[in-house]
Amino acid sequence: MSTTTTARIPIKSRPLKPKAEPETRIRILKDDTIESIAECISQGKAKKIIVMTGAGISTAAGIKDFRSPGTGLYDDLGKYNLPFPEAVFDLAFFKETPGPFYRLAKELFPGKYRPTLTHYLLPLLAKKGLLLRSYTQNIDSLEKMAGLPEDLLVEAHGSFSTAKCIQCAIVSDSEWVKEHIMDSNIPYCKRCGGLVKPEITFFGEDLPSRFRDKAQTDFVDCDLLIVLGTSLKVEPFNKLITQVSTRCPRLLINREKAGQELHSGFDFDDRWKYTVQRDAWFLGDCDVGVKKLVSLCGWEVCANTTCSMLS
Repeated sequence: MSTTTTARIPIKSRPLKPKAEPETRIRILKDDTIESIAECISQGKAKKIIVMTGAGISTAAGIKDFRSPGTGLYDDLGKYNLPFPEAVFDLAFFKETPGPFYRLAKELFPGKYRPTLTHYLLPLLAKKGLLLRSYTQNIDSLEKMAGLPEDLLVEAHGSFSTAKCIQCAIVSDSEWVKEHIMDSNIPYCKRCGGLVKPEITFFGEDLPSRFRDKAQTDFVDCDLLIVLGTSLKVEPFNKLITQVSTRCPRLLINREKAGQELHSGFDFDDRWKYTVQRDAWFLGDCDVGVKKLVSLCGWEVCANTTCSMLS
């Protein structure tokens, strides 16, 4: 009886697997500067622009942002004796202790502040036929005051323009609600006696249906995303930056880098080694960045900064 054995092949004699070719990286922009974004616009490559905005675009108007250490709104709420700063916009807390919100609402109610230069970028893009939509976290309505048509605006966190009872959901006259708030009175529903709240989205509430409906299609069509004045900390608004095509250029204008910790978020430092490199950034005040972008595009900006108008 005989047996056969398979001879061992010395390791050095074994054929080696070919090394995988390094993945080719695609650069959508020539670099990560605001100049590259301006070039993209000037060359007609961006015709369906989405602009996402946060509290940072309104600070030049005198409205505090929320999270800036020492100067943000949340740092300024100690006078309301809140259990935690965000409680002022917490639905459960509001139902039990509505006073702090209404006192704050008196300070924030639209009409006291004027649009900044950055706000006027939105109707400018609309006038040029380049704006697909503007999505804002802000509740100050300064976009509409700057002249942006309402159909081009999505107020992700609601606004003061409408109000309804949190108990029976009956809509109340917004002017009546405003009068009560400005007179330091709490508006109660004439029908059931429940609290009447401006339709600002609180923690614990769903975002407006318009936000969901428009976002589903807008971000698929977007060919340039501009993000202005937001730390991109609040969900689900922050995740919108991940919904555009992987070949869609993205620009952040903000005082600090943001959105890099999100899956498919910004990658300014090449940390994630995306195959497609398409992110640009400008660090500084929004008005400064917007003014530079407008100038690079060959558009005119009003020399008199008090008028805050772009043309």
